[in-house]
Amino acid sequence: MDTKSIISKNLQDSIHLKKTILKNDTIVNQIVEISHLIVNTFENKHQLLLCGNGGSAADSQHLAAEFSGRYYLNRAPLKAMALHTDTSFLTAVSNDYSFDEVYSRLVEAIGTKGDILLGLSTSGNSKNIVNALRQAKQQHMITVGFTGKNQSDMDDYCDYIIKVPSIDTPRIQEAHMIIGHSICEIVEQKLFS
Repeated sequence: MDTKSIISKNLQDSIHLKKTILKNDTIVNQIVEISHLIVNTFENKHQLLLCGNGGSAADSQHLAAEFSGRYYLNRAPLKAMALHTDTSFLTAVSNDYSFDEVYSRLVEAIGTKGDILLGLSTSGNSKNIVNALRQAKQQHMITVGFTGKNQSDMDDYCDYIIKVPSIDTPRIQEAHMIIGHSICEIVEQKLFS
């Protein structure tokens, strides 16, 4: 496949997936519901914690920055944090315990009832994400998952889950970001406009 064909295919696949999501009332309604849930969480002085691996870690950090910094509006910061940004903690826990426990230990340390944990995993089977969601449920936090279409280990630990109707990792991640950006915009408008 030549270079232009790769670009064309990727753009067409991304557009097709986003059109599929747009036509899916269940997913659109979930985005609305999760947005209102996050608004309520911030209104009640609780926090949003996010976690993922690889590209999903980058997406978690990106979304946390949109909440704690700004999206469109100049406004007060919101209490949101990606759990992988402390490299000393991440490497110490990975070394002393297991990489599977890096997020669950931090959730145990800083998560409280009423907080939200948002776990991003394209497969839904990342052990450290599943363990974090399990720990959050034990602490009576609200658990939200973004994943792909397949049944996964994290399904049982999410109060709310958005399953992007794809098995293609890059396209799932792109969809997670448009969903995340939509949530950021809704939250910002509800709280500050």
